[in-house]
Amino acid sequence: MKRSEFRIGCAAVGVFIWIGGLYATIRGLLYEVPHEFRYGVLALIIGVATFVIALNPMANHRSRKRGEPR
Repeated sequence: MKRSEFRIGCAAVGVFIWIGGLYATIRGLLYEVPHEFRYGVLALIIGVATFVIALNPMANHRSRKRGEPR
């Protein structure tokens, strides 16, 4: 159970990074600030990747297959 809580916490952090990246990307586009746009896109990619990796259902399946208790 503790592993699930850690993964959910990591996914939440990924969502907040994603939201911040979305804000920076839109702000960079509206006010024509290229470096803010680039860093916003980078934060979007990192946030989505963190969210997907943290909540990947196959990772939980593999850990059970190895014999770890639920």
